[in-house]
Amino acid sequence: MNKFAKIASLGLAALLVMVSPVLAQDAGAAVEFSGAFGAGLVVIGAALGIGKLAGSALESMARQPEVAGGIQTAMIIAAALIEGFTFFALVICMQQNPWG
Repeated sequence: MNKFAKIASLGLAALLVMVSPVLAQDAGAAVEFSGAFGAGLVVIGAALGIGKLAGSALESMARQPEVAGGIQTAMIIAAALIEGFTFFALVICMQQNPWG
């Protein structure tokens, strides 16, 4: 296991320990926390996805400069789709609990 994986798993364990007092509160606090936590995960996932997309696109453009225009077009379309999904997921995460 590399150093990043160890730090990430330790951070996740710490987060799970801190979540239990929040879930012991009334239902409104748990819903607010889960929405904020979901929004955070969505943003982190989108940032990692777009970062990987841009890195791979730049690497492929460096290897084959003659197809750089097509790669840029495909990269922009993919990034726009990722951003659209991110905004949709953020709206879903920020919805209030309909039963509470």
